[in-house]
Amino acid sequence: MSQSSGLQRAIGVVSAAAVCAVALAVPAAQQTPIKKSYPLVRDQRGVIPPGPKVPPYNSPPLGDGPWQFDTYEQRNIRVSVVAKGLSHPWSVAFLPGGDMLITERIGRLRVVRNGVLDAAPVPGIPAVTSIATMAGLMDIALHPRYAENQWVYISYHKPRGTAPDVTGKDYPVASNAIMRGRWTGKALADLTDIYVSDDVDMEMSRIAFGRDGMLYMTIGGPGTGPAASLDRPQHGNDDAGKILRMTDEGKVPPDNPFVGKAGFKPYIYTMGHRTQLALALNPFTGEMWSGEQGPNGGDEVNILKPGRNYGWPFVTDGRDYRGHYLTPVPYRDGMERPHILWVPSIAVSGMAFYTGDRFPHWKGNLFVGALRDQMLVRLQLDGASVVKEERLLKNALGRIRDVRMGPDGLIYLLTDESNGVLARLEPQ
Repeated sequence: MSQSSGLQRAIGVVSAAAVCAVALAVPAAQQTPIKKSYPLVRDQRGVIPPGPKVPPYNSPPLGDGPWQFDTYEQRNIRVSVVAKGLSHPWSVAFLPGGDMLITERIGRLRVVRNGVLDAAPVPGIPAVTSIATMAGLMDIALHPRYAENQWVYISYHKPRGTAPDVTGKDYPVASNAIMRGRWTGKALADLTDIYVSDDVDMEMSRIAFGRDGMLYMTIGGPGTGPAASLDRPQHGNDDAGKILRMTDEGKVPPDNPFVGKAGFKPYIYTMGHRTQLALALNPFTGEMWSGEQGPNGGDEVNILKPGRNYGWPFVTDGRDYRGHYLTPVPYRDGMERPHILWVPSIAVSGMAFYTGDRFPHWKGNLFVGALRDQMLVRLQLDGASVVKEERLLKNALGRIRDVRMGPDGLIYLLTDESNGVLARLEPQ
């Protein structure tokens, strides 16, 4: 996670009101004591050097648009605002018929009906923990056979009670989880958790279905803090810093690479990851690609191979926030090098392959959102190889949280702002 990505906003001090808002989600009588070898609440003192104290940055509110721009391959592109007034939206899913579901990290699910954002959030969404690197309500995905079963999947941070921080004060802790419900047009019926991790203090999550029908889930590994926390992505009995693979009901597929292997959780598909904020199926090859934030430098896109180790924190091209390189050399036997790498960091978030016909010169390209650099990155691919990078909409919309191709062949973006927007790119 890049320092200015905004996801470290609660390091050190969190307001009492924010703590209460999430801590009360689990009554004390229902809280189960958690015992782990790592700190349940990390000691973040000194992990980022002191600097000028400035208020949190939010981009200025956007006008109504639309706006026009050109690129080398595509001319006369229009950017329009589909919906505004979203609170740090995380992800969008496109329903048959044209409506859209949007998650907001604070714990709200929103609906865009006939191109208009419904003012009322969807009722019945359970409590989430949304504080610091526990992002709250996050990714959303439709079942591959949604037309038959109407199943909707959402990843979120599930409250697990509190644990003492370094000052002895109670601090909320949460586990990454996936809920599933049947969309009725007004709410999610039969809502239940299909997966809840038994670990806590893990960072953000993306979910996506693979060509094999399995559900893949990224769980970020701690990006700062003591070694007991940083090293967790290398521990096979810990979900932190892993990509999990499960059935659509949340069960372990028998062909997962670590099934039956002592010291490893059977859900693990790959390990050694940091903060993974992008996940997409490559429709041309059937491979899953993931995007991962480094610290200062070392943002990655990886092509996932079952059972492989992607190195964090022992292999990285990034520097610690205090300036030093985290590893003397960015490679190690038995660990994978990134397929695509950014130094300095752009703060990768959201990723989509373009397969539509509305932008014919972009077909087969990979689009990646950037939080730190507030832009959309287009990667022209020759097979899996990147032959060109183009940076679009720099500082135009704000921090790009999610990137999706809609069923209409247009490109949709969500901005991670307190007054976030759903924007659309379309040809003139």
